[in-house]
Amino acid sequence: MFEDLVQSLKEAKAITKGEIQPSRRFTVEAPDVRTLREKTGLSQAEFAGLMRVSIKTLQNWEQHRRKPTGPAAALLHVVAKAPDVVIQSLHIRQ
Repeated sequence: MFEDLVQSLKEAKAITKGEIQPSRRFTVEAPDVRTLREKTGLSQAEFAGLMRVSIKTLQNWEQHRRKPTGPAAALLHVVAKAPDVVIQSLHIRQ
């Protein structure tokens, strides 16, 4: 198993240096944030709290000045699929 880990690290280094291409790449596009927030019935302050971002960041997303990326985009997909579960799990009350 150690040899597999060493090989993985060597591959990661080569990918970082641009010497080889990654075997797969994942991109997560965020849904329309304003529409999603309005669907949940949460205010901007409440939704920003749910997402653990500032209200200004949320406003930038809603006005398409910025796009949520990484974990925020993934969490928005979960909110889109199961808003009640996310709100309940993160202890946000509607």
